[in-house]
Amino acid sequence: MKKLLSLLLLLQVFITIAIAQQMPPILPLKERAALEDKLLQERLDNLLPTLMRKQGIDMWLIIAREYNEDPVIKTMLPATWLAARRRTILLFYDQGADKGVERLAVARYDIGNLFKGAWDPEKEPDQWKRLAALISERNPKKIGLNFSPHFGHADGLAKNEYDNLVKYLDKPQQKRVVSAEKLAVDWLQIRTDSELELYEQISQIGHNIIAEGFSEQVIKPGTTTTDDVMWWFRERVAELKLEAWFHPTVDVQRANPGAGDSQRSFAQRPAQEVILSGDLVHVDFGITYLKLNTDVQQLAYVLKPGETDAPDYLKKALATGNRLQDILTTNMTLGRTGNEALKAALAQAKKENIEASIYSHPIGYHGHGAGPAIGMWDMQQGVPGTGDYPLQPNTVFSIELNAKVNLPEWNNKEIRVMLEEEAVLTPTGMRYINGRQKELLLIPRQNKSGTYLAQ
Repeated sequence: MKKLLSLLLLLQVFITIAIAQQMPPILPLKERAALEDKLLQERLDNLLPTLMRKQGIDMWLIIAREYNEDPVIKTMLPATWLAARRRTILLFYDQGADKGVERLAVARYDIGNLFKGAWDPEKEPDQWKRLAALISERNPKKIGLNFSPHFGHADGLAKNEYDNLVKYLDKPQQKRVVSAEKLAVDWLQIRTDSELELYEQISQIGHNIIAEGFSEQVIKPGTTTTDDVMWWFRERVAELKLEAWFHPTVDVQRANPGAGDSQRSFAQRPAQEVILSGDLVHVDFGITYLKLNTDVQQLAYVLKPGETDAPDYLKKALATGNRLQDILTTNMTLGRTGNEALKAALAQAKKENIEASIYSHPIGYHGHGAGPAIGMWDMQQGVPGTGDYPLQPNTVFSIELNAKVNLPEWNNKEIRVMLEEEAVLTPTGMRYINGRQKELLLIPRQNKSGTYLAQ
């Protein structure tokens, strides 16, 4: 814990320097890896035992082969382990509250300081036979395996590995095999307090990059294309030694209802367009840092000659999108399923005459994370399976949605106010991690103080 606090203090120093230099606060790779490992150890020591006992699983096996990794095992390997090696088997056994959860690697190697190696091929050449012996010695009541009909994140056990395991288990042990779906989903979606503290800085990095990209330094009206800006975002992410977990989208909506409007289609990427004065520009952008992801959509207005602010009707359109965010987040309460939250939010939006589309999702180790789906763009009646999962505390969500707004000033054209921001579900409700967009970004920049406002 002391080492984790020291690394957090080091990160805070980088943040302070970054703010002074107006640069994103990003750790060098070595310090980044050390912090990732300390965060993982904290999760394994403190979070995992609670989750195993909550689900009533006293043994959890995670089995993967090199280049065919289980999505869960990738979140449990040290930062310097970029993949499983040969066949890697992690064994978790709950010895009770006094002794805690035993962590073994049924593999040729220790896995850092996190998992003690428990297989010596010189003594027992058969890896499966050794695993079966370890299971028999511990005699678990339930053996959780990663297979799931609903969550791909929790369905990482390959059929060959399952068949081999079952072949080596005796009949009583075979009857104790259960799906670890809920355990795997909760492990992936629930964040520790340390991770939530860091998530604010990660979200700020993403916001800073968007503000850079949506500025006069990058966009020259009449010259710069939406494709140019998309690739600027990719280059900027690479320059900062970060990763983009999806290729960004940049599109425009404008007064002319004919050609030259690249409003995003969910079914296909928008066409490349030259960005013009008077355009409403939209970005969908996400980064990966410290193994956590962001997913943000924001809007900018390109000022016409002589303008110093966006038109009031566009500000009102953004306010409608903000109101839809409020409706959704107030309906996201602990214990409610994703489908229940979706249904309640859409009903309330309809009463307020907001034409809404909601497609929010958990985010964390994965961009489209494990946990309750709250709609999809083509499933506004609810999402079977994943939408039936209840909302859990300390889960970070991408509050993703759009509101359709008619603009008489644009010849009664209908635009979509597409917004997305990260928020965490707490016992007292939803809280935006690093604020949300409540003012349009302006190109060229007029407001030097920033546009990311608290909830």
